[in-house]
Amino acid sequence: MKTAAVEGREPYIIYIPVDNPVFRIVASISATSMSSISQAPRGYTRRELFTLGRSSSEEQGRWIRVQRTAMACQFEILLWGDEAHHAAAAREALDEADRIESALTVFRESSELVRVNREAARAPVAVDEETFGLLAQCRALHEATERAFDITSTPLSRCWGFLAREGRLPTAEAVEAARAIVGMEHVELDGAARTVRFSRPGVELNLGAVGKGYALGRMATSMRARGVRDALLSAGGSSAVAVGGRDKGWQVDIRSRRARGPLARVRLRDGALATSGAGEQFFEKEGRRYGHVLDPRTGWPAAGTLSVSVVCADAATADALSTAFLVGGLTLARRYCAWHPETLALVTPDDGSERPVVVGAYPGAALEEA
Repeated sequence: MKTAAVEGREPYIIYIPVDNPVFRIVASISATSMSSISQAPRGYTRRELFTLGRSSSEEQGRWIRVQRTAMACQFEILLWGDEAHHAAAAREALDEADRIESALTVFRESSELVRVNREAARAPVAVDEETFGLLAQCRALHEATERAFDITSTPLSRCWGFLAREGRLPTAEAVEAARAIVGMEHVELDGAARTVRFSRPGVELNLGAVGKGYALGRMATSMRARGVRDALLSAGGSSAVAVGGRDKGWQVDIRSRRARGPLARVRLRDGALATSGAGEQFFEKEGRRYGHVLDPRTGWPAAGTLSVSVVCADAATADALSTAFLVGGLTLARRYCAWHPETLALVTPDDGSERPVVVGAYPGAALEEA
């Protein structure tokens, strides 16, 4: 194994011989504190490796993966071994993830979003163009998913104890009290003034369901502007963006922590993929399992779906839809995809079959047997 230092905060490069799928995306997220650059290999034949056009024999059969911790997970950028000169562009893109986290996290008092949550119930709060644009996108997705996607659901997560990772069964009265301050109808967006206001106290915004995807999308834009035409960007093992895709495209295996093997394999070119699953946080009470993914319309945990993966052009949208379809199930996925062409959803029912149902299509995605 050879390593080479990369200038900048945290990342470094590791070259690893190719012998495995490029990337495995897991249906439930496990945060990591690692920050590095390594390589994820893929199973090419010798002939295929030969036709990839490596610039030197030293780089043949190797990937370059640039990694950094942000948003409580690992962000990674995967480059071909003959494109090590794009490492600087990858580092710059990871800086973008840091910038977005600083602005949109709810865990730093200095962030734009914390300021909105603190002041918007008292008066309209002016925000920058980027924040307002993302909030407007979240409102549109809220409406398009029949309210299954909702960035105001934090009071419900707190009510169920999932914010503190101490799941508990609340009373019906507590659930209804939390539901009363959940819903985008309580969030007033003034496009002309670019302000945000809450119609009642207690409303909170949390962009965790789209943050990684949004950051990956901005990172991909940054890399394309620097001339990168082939890269796979990922975050937290649950979101990915393909820039280009040689040969058949970037190979992504989709798994669930509650499934025995891969649920699906996707070849991805110039598109975004996000996966949500039901297995990350849960508790059991009197033989019944309660998961951390809550339906904001009812206030109760979603049930009936093991995992959802979505492929579309925009990474923040893919993130939001994977959450919404986990809540709304196959019925919502079918309705949405019927009205929104170039959206592919893989919905795996929680029925023991471990067989995803394919809904819609995306021109840059091809399904293969896992």
